[in-house]
Amino acid sequence: MGTQLMEPIWDLAIVGAGPAGASAALSALYVRPHAQVLLLDRSDFPRDKACGDGIAPHTLDVLASIGVEGIGAGYAGVERLQIGFAAGPSTNRVMARPAFVIPREVFDERLVRVAVERGAELRQHRVRTVAVPVEDSPLVLDGTIRARVVIAADGASSVIRRQVAPPLVRATTWRPSAPRPWGPGPPRARSTSPTTAVAIRGYAPVRTGGAGKQEIVFASPVGSGRTSWPAYAWSFPIGDGRANIGYGELLGPGQPLTRQHLLDRLDELLPGASADAQSWRAHLLPLSTGRPRQPDGRILFVGDAMNLINPFTGEGIFYAVASGVLAGRATMRSAGPDGDPGREYRAALRRALGRHLRHTDAAAMLARSPAIVTAAVRAADRSPGTFDDLVELGLGAGKLTPSALGEIARALLT
Repeated sequence: MGTQLMEPIWDLAIVGAGPAGASAALSALYVRPHAQVLLLDRSDFPRDKACGDGIAPHTLDVLASIGVEGIGAGYAGVERLQIGFAAGPSTNRVMARPAFVIPREVFDERLVRVAVERGAELRQHRVRTVAVPVEDSPLVLDGTIRARVVIAADGASSVIRRQVAPPLVRATTWRPSAPRPWGPGPPRARSTSPTTAVAIRGYAPVRTGGAGKQEIVFASPVGSGRTSWPAYAWSFPIGDGRANIGYGELLGPGQPLTRQHLLDRLDELLPGASADAQSWRAHLLPLSTGRPRQPDGRILFVGDAMNLINPFTGEGIFYAVASGVLAGRATMRSAGPDGDPGREYRAALRRALGRHLRHTDAAAMLARSPAIVTAAVRAADRSPGTFDDLVELGLGAGKLTPSALGEIARALLT
């Protein structure tokens, strides 16, 4: 009679092997190189992912902190950013640090490959259930995969979050003495659905004059059948003669957006950009300022599964990598019967991004006003410092600085 091999009890199982999940694996193995780490993803790699493909230098900084170098090899930094309205105002400046445009088919596969090289096991598997046992027994995925800790990196529609989390609540509605989400007792805040944007992305030859700079063009809030604001088109050159181009806008109640509508708006803002474009893909972005609070315990949420998307810009890769690294580190540093990975990760996330996230929430609310966005563009064109501050807020962990707010207020009044 043959001997059946038992599935091991993994130190860490990660659901989703995108940037957040792969970064969590890399971080865990950086802290404990011999840890047993399992990466699960429904897709095989390399695989395409609808995205603007922008990689801020801050993302590469975080990866370098866990010894991961060379992820951007072969892709030159883009130094200039042109941003504004098609009919003005606009600004075109050199960023303090160049950004990169790396197709997700390349970026994600490179991260996964390094994680596997460093000891993680990658398995193509769609996770459907998680069982949370009592006390210190292993967590169980799909009835067979056992792990001491699970990190949910399975996106905005996270299967894990739907099974173990209560409705999303706006953090700003909580009183200091009120029970927290996922904490004991009933929540005292109203549930909220995430503000959602819909976008379409393709690859096209770089437009004349578009090489060497990232372009973001805001739509006018009136005319052309506009029904929502903010909305913008983009063109991000990759460096190989192609650009990642796209258009996105908020999805209002009862507002069906067709592919043709999105493409028409793209061509209106960036004439000729979609000529000879290929690989069109549409996707949704949850831009809510409400985020779940990471619970105590052995299930951690990172990236889109934690609703970590910049509501000011829609940027998510920096958050995915940063939260993944923090979560992976917390799982290894809190190993043992007295450790609490969820509590340690929650505190680390608050220290790293808490203040920044409050500032992006405020910026997103201000950006609902076209007049304020217009003033911000004018202020950025007048002041290099304001331009740098706003780029840092949108791509990294920056804040709404008093000087930038002052410049925007002056531009608003003149």
